[in-house]
Amino acid sequence: MIPVAIIGAGMAGLACARRLREAGVASVLFDKGRAVGGRVATRRVEGLQFDHGAQYVTARSHSFADALAPLQASGAVGNWEQGSGQSRLVGIPGMSALPRALADGLDVRLNTEVTGLSFLGDRWRLEIGDRVEEAERVIMTLPAPQAQALLGSDHPLASALNDVRLAPCLTLMAAVRATRPFTVLEDPDHPLAWLARDSSKPGRPRGESACWVAQAGPGFSREHLEKDPQSIARLMLPLLCERLGVSADEVSYAVAHRWRYARVTVALGRDFLCSEDATLYLGGDWCLGARVEAAWASGQAVAEDLLSHPRVK
Repeated sequence: MIPVAIIGAGMAGLACARRLREAGVASVLFDKGRAVGGRVATRRVEGLQFDHGAQYVTARSHSFADALAPLQASGAVGNWEQGSGQSRLVGIPGMSALPRALADGLDVRLNTEVTGLSFLGDRWRLEIGDRVEEAERVIMTLPAPQAQALLGSDHPLASALNDVRLAPCLTLMAAVRATRPFTVLEDPDHPLAWLARDSSKPGRPRGESACWVAQAGPGFSREHLEKDPQSIARLMLPLLCERLGVSADEVSYAVAHRWRYARVTVALGRDFLCSEDATLYLGGDWCLGARVEAAWASGQAVAEDLLSHPRVK
């Protein structure tokens, strides 16, 4: 039986698993994706590279700064100079390098979706395809709506998630042959609220075209979320060209990605949720706010609380 099963290998899940390992508690992370990190992700295609999820991280707490320090020393994390003296931390050679480094040494099962969860007497049963895994404790670090669906509406913790709100984000990745002097454009009132020259980040491949990432604002994203990625790209590309001042024939590659649960707009306001018997925990950025560090803090808090109970040996 698995001592601790963690559903979700994003930043919250990784933070939790690392703290448990430091304390000598074994855990297994299950994630339906092809890579760890969740929205801290990098897309590589046709010699191009895009950080199509989280664009950077910040460290306001000593805990997160301490966690990033060895990654900075090893070169997995570095400073992204954006001009005007502004600098932000990014993974090198892509944002995905950050969660990959944090996952080193952990037991992670990718392409593994937990589709059912139930508690029988003294253990949890995790349904994974046609097999079942058993765990003494379960930690769910999924987006709140997905955690709620897996729990079921009748679970005592499910109703606590009702007020949590997450907004979608549509992302366009484009390779543009023309050069532009700026690195980032931010305008919350524009349909493309964030625009960044991804290839300006340290350690990125340099080519004939600059790699740009455009992320739509909440209104545009909600309006067009259910469209297919090809249709979304056709809608976003003219907006990108307009903002860059380029023509469509200067774009050599463009593809869109949908993040259904991208931004926390109303957080839980607590570090995590926990069942009365301390065998089930729920955590993630949705507990504290729309930052990578919030996911890390929630995962760390879950681990500390779990370790404070004698059930785990």
